[in-house]
Amino acid sequence: MLTLDPNQSVGEFVRQNPSRARVFERLSIDYCCGGKLPLARVCEKRGIDADNVLQQIEACDAAAASDTLVDVDAMTLTELADHIETTHHAYLREELPRLDFLTEKVSRVHGDKDARLHQMRQAFVALRAELEPHMLKEERVLFPMVRQLEASAERPESHCGSIANPIRQMEHEHDQSGDALAILSESTDGYTPPEWACNTYRAMLDSLARLEADMHQHIHKENNVLFVKAIELE
Repeated sequence: MLTLDPNQSVGEFVRQNPSRARVFERLSIDYCCGGKLPLARVCEKRGIDADNVLQQIEACDAAAASDTLVDVDAMTLTELADHIETTHHAYLREELPRLDFLTEKVSRVHGDKDARLHQMRQAFVALRAELEPHMLKEERVLFPMVRQLEASAERPESHCGSIANPIRQMEHEHDQSGDALAILSESTDGYTPPEWACNTYRAMLDSLARLEADMHQHIHKENNVLFVKAIELE
């Protein structure tokens, strides 16, 4: 691991790895307009322990490097439903409000330079409006049905009829999410920052790229594994 230099500017830390912006956001450290200041000086002015900040940055880097795929096919349906909630739903509940702030700010500040940023913002707003009630329906209706189905010796009674009915609706909503993700990617040149992009812009693009990658894994685990196996079990 590279030794982190507290005399390096805050902006340079984020330029090297945009995911580090999360650390600075948690600490309310300005990495955009105030990004030219050395981290040590910022911490001194704010009364923050610079060594602790560097440790948080190291942990952020390590977490990004250790991201691995899990063997969802080996899980029971209950284990997989739990995994989706604790991994992907938890991620979305933390990341969507953050991205709401970033996409609004970037589209407002830089939309005059690139009108596609307004399209990007509209697509994100639509995606968030789709995902939040979607997760609740899965957690309150579909996933309890899946768990009950796996635990029962006989097919349980349900007001939804066959489990295929709520699954069909969830898959339709997944398609809508996919359409919004496609707009996000197209309107940002595949999450590629222009030369003039500030650190907030770059952090937003990094986060949108991570959102897309997580959503692809999320939807794959549901559409191609959980839903298929639940219908087969029923």
